[in-house]
Amino acid sequence: MPGDEACAPAAPTATSAPARAEQFIWLTARVLEQRRFAFHFLGGDADPVDAALGAYLGADGGYGHALDPDLRGPLSHPLHTAHALRVLDGLGRCAGQRIERLCAHLLRVSTPEGALPATAPASGGYPAAPHHRLHDDPPGDLLATGPVVGILHRNRVWHAWLFRATDFCWDRVENLRHWHPYEIQSAVAFLDGVPDRARAAVAADRLGRLVREQRLVVLDPARQDGYPQVPGLAPGEHLYPYDFAPRPESLARGWFTDAELYGSLRFLAGLQQPDGGWPVHRGAWAPGSSLERRPIVTLEALLTLRAYGRLPGGPSLPGPAAPR
Repeated sequence: MPGDEACAPAAPTATSAPARAEQFIWLTARVLEQRRFAFHFLGGDADPVDAALGAYLGADGGYGHALDPDLRGPLSHPLHTAHALRVLDGLGRCAGQRIERLCAHLLRVSTPEGALPATAPASGGYPAAPHHRLHDDPPGDLLATGPVVGILHRNRVWHAWLFRATDFCWDRVENLRHWHPYEIQSAVAFLDGVPDRARAAVAADRLGRLVREQRLVVLDPARQDGYPQVPGLAPGEHLYPYDFAPRPESLARGWFTDAELYGSLRFLAGLQQPDGGWPVHRGAWAPGSSLERRPIVTLEALLTLRAYGRLPGGPSLPGPAAPR
């Protein structure tokens, strides 16, 4: 009827960075990332996120089904568990019987030294990204163990598995001399949660000096072509201060001056693409993996920018109503 247009709600405009990211999420993301976005930025409830994450839980107590998009297929992998715990940590739900059951699963799949391998043995022929080497007897890996142990400690979880896994992380963090940037990210995730804060500060200080001395971080994004290419990373794949210190409370924040950190955050904000999403700098190996990872990267970019007060404006749509 004439005049009905005046009663219809106006379509949301997508002019601000968060609003454009919102449109990108609704257009491209998995249900899990859509619900995470609604929880973190639209005032949505945690239960729908929890329910979406539950779809990735396997009968063995671990997480699979390509929760981390670079590991395809239904098998549970420790890297999936690390991803799941980051989601639960963001919800404030790293507690209770669910975490007890998850720790029991981690105990079953850990190596004799108490560490987690990055991937499960006997991959069954399911595809995985080339940078995730699949082994019949995979070794313990800080990449998977560090973030899991750090999150569990930060949430005051206590389980028998944690004691040996914590010792493994301390040994790796304090004794390794040759580091990969993503290993350092995992070391920081461990140090940010471990209870011995004095020891963690000393270890973090050493890692920060190493990162700068070996030029593992791009301190001046305008001159990133002058930084060495790290073996194993895709061409043009670099890490920046915000990658090591995604939150201001991280121990890695002290590695960088204000100019270095906030310069990298301006660079991060400028990486938003015309479609509203952030790019994936890892080497592309499968269309589905790249498509699924972009919304994850977009969420992490938004959370980091907001943590430092660098997220202008706000999403336009109302969040979902709390379940009744």
